[in-house]
Amino acid sequence: MMSQLLRTKSIDALLAASEEPSRRLSRTLGPWTLVALGIGAVIGSGIFILTGTAAAGEVRANPSIWHATVIDVLLHGSDAVSSVGRLGAGPGIALSFLMVAIVCGLAGLCYAELASMIPIAGSAYTYSYATLGEIFAWIIGWDLILEYAVSNMAVAVGFAAYFNDMLDVLFGVHLPKVLSEPMIIGDKFTGSWFNLPAFLILMALTMLLVRGVRESAAANNIMVLIKLLAILLFVFAAGRAVNTNNWHPFLPNGFSGVLTGGAIVFFTYIGFDSVSTAGEECKNPQRDLPFGIIVSLGVCTVLYVAVALVLTGVQDWKTLNNAAPVANALKAIGMDNIRALVTVGALFGMLSSLLVYQYGQARIWFAMSRDGLLPRFFSRVHPKFRTPHISTWIAGFAVGIPAGVWDIDTFADLSNIGTLFAFALVSAGVLVLRKQQPARARGFRVPFVPAVPILAIMSCVVLMMSLPLMTWRRFFIWLVVGLVIYFAFGKKHSTLADRT
Repeated sequence: MMSQLLRTKSIDALLAASEEPSRRLSRTLGPWTLVALGIGAVIGSGIFILTGTAAAGEVRANPSIWHATVIDVLLHGSDAVSSVGRLGAGPGIALSFLMVAIVCGLAGLCYAELASMIPIAGSAYTYSYATLGEIFAWIIGWDLILEYAVSNMAVAVGFAAYFNDMLDVLFGVHLPKVLSEPMIIGDKFTGSWFNLPAFLILMALTMLLVRGVRESAAANNIMVLIKLLAILLFVFAAGRAVNTNNWHPFLPNGFSGVLTGGAIVFFTYIGFDSVSTAGEECKNPQRDLPFGIIVSLGVCTVLYVAVALVLTGVQDWKTLNNAAPVANALKAIGMDNIRALVTVGALFGMLSSLLVYQYGQARIWFAMSRDGLLPRFFSRVHPKFRTPHISTWIAGFAVGIPAGVWDIDTFADLSNIGTLFAFALVSAGVLVLRKQQPARARGFRVPFVPAVPILAIMSCVVLMMSLPLMTWRRFFIWLVVGLVIYFAFGKKHSTLADRT
């Protein structure tokens, strides 16, 4: 039984499966397109919203023990609920972004090595299958589906709100509430019927992704360029209005505020792993995948830190806990024209995030189906466009319908825990392959092994323990559902089932 659960798929078998004519994807992506994919995924709504939230902090109404973090419970026991709340990092939010970037950078180096060795769709799922075994691969694949889906639901809801606001500002048009807001927020009905803009934008992007990765990548390149211009416009225009008094004290809540801010903004960094899901569609994956992962992470870090410093420099950090801190800060300093341009950039930023996450999610489903762990129709490739069209459409509806019903913002921590778990397993995979296949060619090698992978794993565990118990409970429920599906279907239909 245990040998079946821990059976691995050789790297050579994975590479051979990717070349099967009926399931082969088109190789059209270059290094800078991969960088754009990474920036498109990482720089989204977070830079325009969560920067302010993490700086100002959060206060939960009617907290319970389930809102306390694992660390709270370990340190304070039953009294943990009294300390529930998220202190603001203040201007130190720039350090929070830098701290999280270091954690992601450690994991990113591990991703780069495995991506150069195993340039296959599926990202951490595929790497776990080759190193740790089928049961770990299933768990992480199931987690990645949750990560991409929940992240996109949240971004789609945010896009709908910004889109409605833009219509009102530019044209004096406001969509009816019953067709432009979530039906359910928390546990309460809002009176809305369906969030139509959130659903329609996801369907439009799904159609684009089905048409082809080249077309999707070209559209993403344009959106990323607009987004970068909007961010740079904010940094340089608002930078002239910075009042350095707003940076004192720089750490109003000490280093604990920086750590709390890091737990909040981690959500903004998830997604750089989506670059690795493009492994089968790269022209030169051994060289280009590490380049795309590392460069995109570096660019995003610089942008996040710059925005954080300027935002907390032009406004008192305690006033930034609102839905549009960047736009409101520009309004407060009288830069309404810049505000309009930056808001347009925010919309394009969300669009590119939605596009890349939908792309990555469909590739996870595709890879798991090709290995027999999900039904075979998920891995069918369109005869003309050479894209996994069925997976793409199902992923579109699986995200679009919930995005039209719920406000998914409260589930952001679910994306965090799933991603951290994936990062830890990928880092462990580097250690396993260094021992099992030390002579195998690597297009990129993680420096200072085993120190870097071990530090990556330890950092991920600490951040996971900084998440609320409620998140752990939901994560456990999701895993149980996934394991039921695996033992009922995946274990029997695995392509390795008849070889063990």
